[in-house]
Amino acid sequence: MSAPQIEIQLIAAVVAVACAIPGVFLVLRKMALISDAISHSILPGIVLGFFLTHDLNSPWLILLAALTGVITVVLVEFIQKTGLVKEDTAIGLVFPALFSIGVLMISRNASDVHMDVDAVLLGELAFAPFDRLLIAGLDLGPKSLWVMGIILMITLGLLWAFFKELKVSTFDAGLSAALGFSPVVLHYGLMSVSSITVVGAFDAVGAILVVALMIAPAATAYLLTHDLKKMLWLSIIFGISAAIGGYWLAHLLDASIAGSITAVLGFIFLLVYWFAPNKGIIAVLYRKRQQRIEVSLLTFLLHLNNHQEESERHINHLNEHINWQKVRSEAVVKLALENNMITVEDQLVSLTDKGKEFTDLALEYIITNKDEHIEHLKKDFFLFRG
Repeated sequence: MSAPQIEIQLIAAVVAVACAIPGVFLVLRKMALISDAISHSILPGIVLGFFLTHDLNSPWLILLAALTGVITVVLVEFIQKTGLVKEDTAIGLVFPALFSIGVLMISRNASDVHMDVDAVLLGELAFAPFDRLLIAGLDLGPKSLWVMGIILMITLGLLWAFFKELKVSTFDAGLSAALGFSPVVLHYGLMSVSSITVVGAFDAVGAILVVALMIAPAATAYLLTHDLKKMLWLSIIFGISAAIGGYWLAHLLDASIAGSITAVLGFIFLLVYWFAPNKGIIAVLYRKRQQRIEVSLLTFLLHLNNHQEESERHINHLNEHINWQKVRSEAVVKLALENNMITVEDQLVSLTDKGKEFTDLALEYIITNKDEHIEHLKKDFFLFRG
Protein backbone atom coordinates (compact mmCIF):
# COMPACT_ATOMS: atom_id res chain seq x y z
CA MET A 1 0.00 0.00 0.00
CA SER A 2 1.14 3.52 -0.75
CA ALA A 3 1.24 6.29 1.85
CA PRO A 4 -1.87 8.05 0.45
CA GLN A 5 -3.83 4.79 0.61
CA ILE A 6 -2.91 4.33 4.27
CA GLU A 7 -3.78 7.95 5.05
CA ILE A 8 -7.17 7.70 3.31
CA GLN A 9 -8.06 4.64 5.37
CA LEU A 10 -6.84 6.30 8.58
CA ILE A 11 -8.96 9.40 7.89
CA ALA A 12 -12.02 7.25 7.10
CA ALA A 13 -11.54 5.17 10.27
CA VAL A 14 -11.06 8.23 12.52
CA VAL A 15 -14.14 9.91 11.02
CA ALA A 16 -16.11 6.67 11.52
CA VAL A 17 -15.20 6.49 15.23
CA ALA A 18 -15.82 10.19 15.80
CA CYS A 19 -19.28 9.92 14.18
CA ALA A 20 -20.24 6.61 15.82
CA ILE A 21 -20.00 7.90 19.40
CA PRO A 22 -22.54 10.75 19.22
CA GLY A 23 -24.53 8.67 16.72
CA VAL A 24 -25.30 6.08 19.41
CA PHE A 25 -26.93 8.69 21.64
CA LEU A 26 -28.83 10.22 18.71
CA VAL A 27 -30.27 6.82 17.81
CA LEU A 28 -31.19 6.05 21.42
CA ARG A 29 -32.84 9.47 21.79
CA LYS A 30 -34.76 8.85 18.53
CA MET A 31 -33.08 11.85 16.93
CA ALA A 32 -31.41 10.13 13.98
CA LEU A 33 -32.85 12.57 11.44
CA ILE A 34 -31.29 15.52 13.25
CA SER A 35 -27.84 14.46 12.00
CA ASP A 36 -29.10 14.82 8.44
CA ALA A 37 -30.47 18.26 9.27
CA ILE A 38 -27.20 19.39 10.85
CA SER A 39 -25.09 18.05 7.99
CA HIS A 40 -26.98 20.26 5.52
CA SER A 41 -27.81 23.29 7.64
CA ILE A 42 -24.18 24.00 8.62
CA LEU A 43 -23.56 25.42 5.13
CA PRO A 44 -24.54 29.04 6.00
CA GLY A 45 -22.22 28.88 9.03
CA ILE A 46 -19.32 27.76 6.84
CA VAL A 47 -20.07 30.44 4.26
CA LEU A 48 -20.40 33.17 6.92
CA GLY A 49 -17.12 32.09 8.49
CA PHE A 50 -15.38 32.29 5.14
CA PHE A 51 -16.81 35.74 4.40
CA LEU A 52 -15.57 36.99 7.78
CA THR A 53 -12.08 35.46 7.64
CA HIS A 54 -11.46 34.83 3.91
CA ASP A 55 -9.60 31.74 5.07
CA LEU A 56 -10.93 28.21 4.49
CA ASN A 57 -8.59 26.93 7.20
CA SER A 58 -9.81 29.26 9.91
CA PRO A 59 -11.20 27.64 13.07
CA TRP A 60 -14.01 30.22 12.90
CA LEU A 61 -15.55 28.15 10.11
CA ILE A 62 -15.88 25.17 12.45
CA LEU A 63 -17.19 27.29 15.33
CA LEU A 64 -19.77 29.16 13.25
CA ALA A 65 -20.86 25.99 11.46
CA ALA A 66 -21.25 24.20 14.81
CA LEU A 67 -23.28 27.17 16.09
CA THR A 68 -25.51 26.85 13.02
CA GLY A 69 -26.00 23.17 13.84
CA VAL A 70 -27.13 24.05 17.37
CA ILE A 71 -29.46 26.75 15.96
CA THR A 72 -30.93 24.04 13.71
CA VAL A 73 -31.75 21.90 16.76
CA VAL A 74 -33.23 24.90 18.60
CA LEU A 75 -35.45 25.79 15.65
CA VAL A 76 -36.60 22.20 15.18
CA GLU A 77 -37.52 21.87 18.84
CA PHE A 78 -39.24 25.29 18.87
CA ILE A 79 -41.43 24.35 15.90
CA GLN A 80 -42.13 20.89 17.33
CA LYS A 81 -43.15 22.25 20.74
CA THR A 82 -45.88 24.37 19.17
CA GLY A 83 -47.70 21.07 18.70
CA LEU A 84 -48.71 21.98 15.17
CA VAL A 85 -46.27 19.62 13.46
CA LYS A 86 -44.24 16.55 14.42
CA GLU A 87 -40.46 16.39 14.72
CA ASP A 88 -39.81 14.90 11.27
CA THR A 89 -41.92 17.65 9.68
CA ALA A 90 -40.06 20.32 11.67
CA ILE A 91 -36.72 18.90 10.48
CA GLY A 92 -38.01 18.88 6.91
CA LEU A 93 -38.89 22.56 7.26
CA VAL A 94 -35.72 23.80 8.96
CA PHE A 95 -32.76 22.21 7.23
CA PRO A 96 -33.81 22.92 3.60
CA ALA A 97 -34.39 26.56 4.61
CA LEU A 98 -30.96 26.92 6.21
CA PHE A 99 -29.23 25.01 3.42
CA SER A 100 -30.92 27.30 0.88
CA ILE A 101 -29.75 30.36 2.80
CA GLY A 102 -26.18 29.06 2.48
CA VAL A 103 -26.60 28.52 -1.25
CA LEU A 104 -28.09 32.02 -1.68
CA MET A 105 -25.20 33.56 0.27
CA ILE A 106 -22.73 31.88 -2.04
CA SER A 107 -24.59 32.76 -5.23
CA ARG A 108 -25.06 36.40 -4.10
CA ASN A 109 -21.59 37.12 -2.76
CA ALA A 110 -19.39 34.51 -4.41
CA SER A 111 -20.98 33.87 -7.78
CA ASP A 112 -17.64 32.79 -9.25
CA VAL A 113 -17.41 29.88 -6.80
CA HIS A 114 -18.40 26.54 -8.32
CA MET A 115 -20.33 24.20 -6.00
CA ASP A 116 -20.37 20.66 -7.28
CA VAL A 117 -22.15 17.62 -5.85
CA ASP A 118 -18.89 15.94 -4.80
CA ALA A 119 -17.82 18.92 -2.72
CA VAL A 120 -21.06 19.52 -0.84
CA LEU A 121 -22.75 16.11 -0.66
CA LEU A 122 -20.41 13.23 -1.45
CA GLY A 123 -17.01 14.63 -0.50
CA GLU A 124 -13.89 13.06 -1.91
CA LEU A 125 -11.67 11.12 0.46
CA ALA A 126 -9.18 10.47 -2.33
CA PHE A 127 -8.16 14.15 -2.24
CA ALA A 128 -7.87 14.38 1.58
CA PRO A 129 -4.20 13.27 1.75
CA PHE A 130 -3.19 16.15 -0.56
CA ASP A 131 -4.41 18.83 1.86
CA ARG A 132 -1.40 18.79 4.19
CA LEU A 133 -0.76 20.43 7.54
CA LEU A 134 2.52 22.34 7.21
CA ILE A 135 4.15 24.02 10.21
CA ALA A 136 7.50 25.75 9.71
CA GLY A 137 7.94 23.79 6.51
CA LEU A 138 7.38 20.48 8.35
CA ASP A 139 4.79 18.14 6.84
CA LEU A 140 2.68 16.75 9.70
CA GLY A 141 0.28 14.77 7.52
CA PRO A 142 -3.25 15.29 6.18
CA LYS A 143 -5.03 18.26 7.71
CA SER A 144 -8.36 16.42 7.94
CA LEU A 145 -6.69 13.65 9.95
CA TRP A 146 -5.51 16.18 12.51
CA VAL A 147 -8.86 17.97 12.63
CA MET A 148 -10.85 14.77 13.09
CA GLY A 149 -8.25 13.35 15.48
CA ILE A 150 -8.58 16.37 17.74
CA ILE A 151 -12.39 16.24 17.56
CA LEU A 152 -12.27 12.52 18.39
CA MET A 153 -10.02 13.13 21.41
CA ILE A 154 -12.39 15.83 22.67
CA THR A 155 -15.40 13.54 22.12
CA LEU A 156 -13.73 10.67 23.96
CA GLY A 157 -12.78 12.98 26.84
CA LEU A 158 -16.34 14.28 27.16
CA LEU A 159 -17.75 10.75 26.92
CA TRP A 160 -15.45 9.58 29.72
CA ALA A 161 -16.28 12.60 31.89
CA PHE A 162 -20.05 12.62 31.36
CA PHE A 163 -20.89 9.00 30.50
CA LYS A 164 -23.10 8.47 33.56
CA GLU A 165 -24.96 11.74 33.03
CA LEU A 166 -25.49 11.06 29.33
CA LYS A 167 -26.72 7.55 30.07
CA VAL A 168 -29.25 8.67 32.68
CA SER A 169 -30.54 11.64 30.65
CA THR A 170 -30.86 9.49 27.53
CA PHE A 171 -33.03 6.84 29.16
CA ASP A 172 -34.84 8.88 31.84
CA ALA A 173 -34.77 12.68 31.62
CA GLY A 174 -36.92 12.96 34.74
CA LEU A 175 -34.48 10.93 36.84
CA SER A 176 -31.61 12.95 35.39
CA ALA A 177 -33.20 16.20 36.56
CA ALA A 178 -33.94 14.69 39.99
CA LEU A 179 -30.28 13.69 40.36
CA GLY A 180 -29.14 17.19 39.46
CA PHE A 181 -28.03 16.50 35.88
CA SER A 182 -29.67 19.10 33.67
CA PRO A 183 -31.20 17.27 30.67
CA VAL A 184 -31.24 20.53 28.69
CA VAL A 185 -27.52 21.19 29.19
CA LEU A 186 -26.65 17.59 28.33
CA HIS A 187 -28.94 17.68 25.30
CA TYR A 188 -27.37 20.82 23.85
CA GLY A 189 -23.92 19.58 24.79
CA LEU A 190 -24.57 16.45 22.73
CA MET A 191 -25.93 18.54 19.87
CA SER A 192 -22.83 20.77 19.99
CA VAL A 193 -20.50 17.77 19.84
CA SER A 194 -22.56 16.31 16.99
CA SER A 195 -22.41 19.62 15.11
CA ILE A 196 -18.65 19.98 15.53
CA THR A 197 -18.14 16.38 14.42
CA VAL A 198 -20.31 16.91 11.35
CA VAL A 199 -18.45 20.12 10.47
CA GLY A 200 -15.04 18.49 10.87
CA ALA A 201 -16.02 15.54 8.70
CA PHE A 202 -17.95 17.61 6.15
CA ASP A 203 -14.90 18.66 4.11
CA ALA A 204 -13.32 15.22 3.91
CA VAL A 205 -16.25 12.84 3.50
CA GLY A 206 -19.27 14.97 2.53
CA ALA A 207 -22.73 15.34 4.04
CA ILE A 208 -24.15 11.98 2.98
CA LEU A 209 -21.34 9.88 4.41
CA VAL A 210 -21.39 11.87 7.66
CA VAL A 211 -25.04 10.93 8.16
CA ALA A 212 -24.36 7.30 7.20
CA LEU A 213 -21.39 6.99 9.59
CA MET A 214 -23.31 8.65 12.41
CA ILE A 215 -26.50 6.61 12.16
CA ALA A 216 -25.91 3.27 10.37
CA PRO A 217 -23.32 1.78 12.82
CA ALA A 218 -25.42 2.84 15.83
CA ALA A 219 -28.64 1.48 14.30
CA THR A 220 -26.88 -1.80 13.50
CA ALA A 221 -25.48 -2.12 17.02
CA TYR A 222 -28.92 -1.34 18.46
CA LEU A 223 -30.24 -4.52 16.87
CA LEU A 224 -27.60 -6.60 18.66
CA THR A 225 -27.48 -5.33 22.24
CA HIS A 226 -29.29 -3.34 24.93
CA ASP A 227 -26.05 -2.57 26.78
CA LEU A 228 -24.88 1.02 26.14
CA LYS A 229 -21.15 0.26 26.43
CA LYS A 230 -21.44 -2.72 24.10
CA MET A 231 -23.47 -0.61 21.69
CA LEU A 232 -20.73 2.01 21.61
CA TRP A 233 -18.03 -0.60 20.95
CA LEU A 234 -20.08 -2.35 18.28
CA SER A 235 -20.83 0.98 16.57
CA ILE A 236 -17.12 1.78 16.47
CA ILE A 237 -16.28 -1.67 15.10
CA PHE A 238 -18.96 -1.46 12.41
CA GLY A 239 -17.86 2.05 11.47
CA ILE A 240 -14.19 1.14 11.12
CA SER A 241 -14.99 -2.09 9.26
CA ALA A 242 -17.18 -0.21 6.78
CA ALA A 243 -14.57 2.53 6.34
CA ILE A 244 -11.77 0.08 5.53
CA GLY A 245 -13.98 -2.34 3.58
CA GLY A 246 -15.61 0.51 1.65
CA TYR A 247 -12.23 1.90 0.63
CA TRP A 248 -11.11 -1.42 -0.84
CA LEU A 249 -14.48 -1.92 -2.53
CA ALA A 250 -14.06 1.49 -4.17
CA HIS A 251 -10.51 0.55 -5.14
CA LEU A 252 -11.76 -2.69 -6.70
CA LEU A 253 -14.67 -1.08 -8.57
CA ASP A 254 -12.89 2.21 -9.33
CA ALA A 255 -15.87 3.97 -7.72
CA SER A 256 -16.59 6.71 -5.20
CA ILE A 257 -15.02 5.97 -1.81
CA ALA A 258 -17.81 7.72 0.09
CA GLY A 259 -20.44 5.84 -1.91
CA SER A 260 -18.69 2.52 -1.36
CA ILE A 261 -18.38 3.06 2.40
CA THR A 262 -22.08 3.94 2.58
CA ALA A 263 -22.92 0.82 0.56
CA VAL A 264 -20.89 -1.37 2.94
CA LEU A 265 -22.65 0.22 5.91
CA GLY A 266 -25.98 -0.60 4.30
CA PHE A 267 -24.88 -4.18 3.62
CA ILE A 268 -23.74 -4.69 7.23
CA PHE A 269 -27.03 -3.28 8.52
CA LEU A 270 -28.98 -5.53 6.16
CA LEU A 271 -27.12 -8.62 7.39
CA VAL A 272 -27.78 -7.77 11.03
CA TYR A 273 -31.35 -6.74 10.23
CA TRP A 274 -32.04 -10.23 8.90
CA PHE A 275 -29.84 -12.40 11.11
CA ALA A 276 -29.59 -10.65 14.51
CA PRO A 277 -30.17 -13.26 17.26
CA ASN A 278 -33.04 -11.43 18.97
CA LYS A 279 -34.22 -8.54 16.82
CA GLY A 280 -33.43 -9.86 13.34
CA ILE A 281 -36.25 -10.55 10.90
CA ILE A 282 -35.59 -14.30 10.88
CA ALA A 283 -35.48 -14.44 14.69
CA VAL A 284 -38.70 -12.40 14.96
CA LEU A 285 -40.50 -14.60 12.43
CA TYR A 286 -39.29 -17.73 14.22
CA ARG A 287 -40.40 -16.34 17.58
CA LYS A 288 -43.85 -15.45 16.21
CA ARG A 289 -44.20 -18.93 14.71
CA GLN A 290 -43.21 -20.53 18.01
CA GLN A 291 -45.60 -18.30 19.92
CA ARG A 292 -48.45 -19.36 17.62
CA ILE A 293 -47.59 -23.00 18.26
CA GLU A 294 -47.38 -22.38 22.01
CA VAL A 295 -50.76 -20.62 22.02
CA SER A 296 -52.13 -23.67 20.24
CA LEU A 297 -50.42 -25.86 22.84
CA LEU A 298 -52.12 -23.94 25.64
CA THR A 299 -55.47 -24.21 23.84
CA PHE A 300 -54.90 -27.98 23.48
CA LEU A 301 -53.97 -28.40 27.17
CA LEU A 302 -56.98 -26.37 28.28
CA HIS A 303 -59.17 -28.58 26.12
CA LEU A 304 -57.73 -31.72 27.75
CA ASN A 305 -58.12 -30.19 31.18
CA ASN A 306 -61.82 -29.46 30.60
CA HIS A 307 -62.79 -32.77 28.92
CA GLN A 308 -62.46 -36.26 30.30
CA GLU A 309 -64.43 -38.01 27.51
CA GLU A 310 -62.31 -40.40 25.43
CA SER A 311 -63.75 -38.99 22.20
CA GLU A 312 -62.56 -35.54 23.17
CA ARG A 313 -59.07 -36.82 24.05
CA HIS A 314 -58.46 -38.91 20.95
CA ILE A 315 -55.41 -37.86 18.92
CA ASN A 316 -57.55 -37.41 15.80
CA HIS A 317 -59.73 -34.97 17.67
CA LEU A 318 -57.25 -32.22 16.93
CA ASN A 319 -58.01 -32.47 13.24
CA GLU A 320 -61.66 -33.45 13.39
CA HIS A 321 -63.05 -31.20 16.11
CA ILE A 322 -60.56 -28.45 16.93
CA ASN A 323 -60.14 -28.01 13.17
CA TRP A 324 -56.34 -27.73 13.08
CA GLN A 325 -54.30 -28.69 10.07
CA LYS A 326 -52.32 -31.92 10.35
CA VAL A 327 -48.93 -30.17 10.36
CA ARG A 328 -50.02 -27.83 13.14
CA SER A 329 -51.51 -30.70 15.14
CA GLU A 330 -48.30 -32.69 14.88
CA ALA A 331 -46.22 -29.69 15.97
CA VAL A 332 -48.41 -29.09 19.01
CA VAL A 333 -48.41 -32.74 20.08
CA LYS A 334 -44.64 -32.97 19.55
CA LEU A 335 -44.04 -29.88 21.70
CA ALA A 336 -46.28 -31.21 24.45
CA LEU A 337 -44.56 -34.62 24.42
CA GLU A 338 -41.07 -33.07 24.42
CA ASN A 339 -41.96 -31.13 27.56
CA ASN A 340 -43.62 -34.13 29.27
CA MET A 341 -46.98 -32.37 29.45
CA ILE A 342 -49.01 -35.19 27.92
CA THR A 343 -48.91 -38.94 27.50
CA VAL A 344 -50.36 -40.80 24.52
CA GLU A 345 -51.63 -44.37 25.02
CA ASP A 346 -53.79 -46.17 22.44
CA GLN A 347 -54.27 -42.84 20.58
CA LEU A 348 -55.69 -41.26 23.75
CA VAL A 349 -54.05 -38.13 25.08
CA SER A 350 -53.84 -37.43 28.83
CA LEU A 351 -52.42 -34.55 30.82
CA THR A 352 -49.43 -35.24 33.05
CA ASP A 353 -49.01 -33.51 36.40
CA LYS A 354 -46.52 -31.18 34.71
CA GLY A 355 -49.06 -30.41 31.98
CA LYS A 356 -51.73 -29.63 34.56
CA GLU A 357 -49.35 -27.35 36.45
CA PHE A 358 -48.31 -25.60 33.23
CA THR A 359 -51.96 -25.00 32.30
CA ASP A 360 -52.81 -23.55 35.70
CA LEU A 361 -49.75 -21.25 35.71
CA ALA A 362 -50.45 -20.08 32.17
CA LEU A 363 -54.06 -19.30 33.02
CA GLU A 364 -53.00 -17.37 36.11
CA TYR A 365 -50.48 -15.40 34.04
CA ILE A 366 -53.06 -14.57 31.37
CA ILE A 367 -55.61 -13.40 33.97
CA THR A 368 -53.27 -11.46 36.31
CA ASN A 369 -50.33 -10.65 33.97
CA LYS A 370 -48.02 -11.34 36.92
CA ASP A 371 -45.03 -13.46 36.06
CA GLU A 372 -43.67 -14.33 39.52
CA HIS A 373 -44.47 -18.02 39.03
CA ILE A 374 -43.48 -18.48 35.40
CA GLU A 375 -39.86 -17.31 35.40
CA HIS A 376 -38.70 -20.90 34.94
CA LEU A 377 -40.94 -21.21 31.86
CA LYS A 378 -39.51 -18.23 29.99
CA LYS A 379 -36.35 -19.97 28.87
CA ASP A 380 -38.37 -22.68 27.15
CA PHE A 381 -41.45 -20.84 25.87
CA PHE A 382 -41.57 -17.68 23.75
CA LEU A 383 -45.19 -17.23 24.83
CA PHE A 384 -44.13 -15.81 28.19
CA ARG A 385 -41.26 -13.61 27.01
CA GLY A 386 -41.49 -9.85 26.56
